[in-house]
Amino acid sequence: MNEIERLKRQAAERAVEFVEDGMVLGLGTGSTVRHVIEILAERRKQGALRNVIGIPTSRATEWLARDLGLRLSALEEEPRVDLTIDGADEVDPNLNLIKGMGGALLWEKIVASNSERFIIVCDEGKLVRRLGERVPMPLEVVPFGWNTQLSWLDHLGAEPLLRLAANGSPFVTDAGHFIIDCHFKDGIAEPNRIQREVKQRPGVVDSGLFLGLADAVVVGGVDGPRVVRAEPSPR
Repeated sequence: MNEIERLKRQAAERAVEFVEDGMVLGLGTGSTVRHVIEILAERRKQGALRNVIGIPTSRATEWLARDLGLRLSALEEEPRVDLTIDGADEVDPNLNLIKGMGGALLWEKIVASNSERFIIVCDEGKLVRRLGERVPMPLEVVPFGWNTQLSWLDHLGAEPLLRLAANGSPFVTDAGHFIIDCHFKDGIAEPNRIQREVKQRPGVVDSGLFLGLADAVVVGGVDGPRVVRAEPSPR
């Protein structure tokens, strides 16, 4: 296990401490959450957390969790989620996030928005001063007329690029949509404004901006994991 994976594992172990038996638990998507799922499976084999019900946010997460023997359900059966643990591609000082480089942003946001608590796990490399510094903002769009979004995004100050799959065809999300990755030269100065504008645009499903959703971030660092909490605010 390399250093980054070791830090992710530490953060995942700390995040699992928030999980209580009997919870409905949202399971995020990505390399850090993979550690969370593996740890949950280990706890289950040891006789703990056997009554946790997981709500996966992607087919990849569902397949992994099933293979490891976790109990799963869906929002249609369990609309109240006690806690969601997920990763992030960037985290700013206000615990706003960019997510979606793994292509699961829509289902992740739906589950997070219906959770009593939303906890992020990441390594220190995901911490930024301004969102968009290191990764683009993913924008999930319907395939019909997707290219009509490009000039509009250009006027919005982004450099848009359609995400492609390994075979060169458009990447398709689990929900059947395309993703346009939006690069901002100096980061996103006004994420709330950008989110408002993209949500009003016909054909845009949602963005990878997760603003005001995270209750805490568990950060894996060289001195061990630490928990950074958000200021309380009404949902």
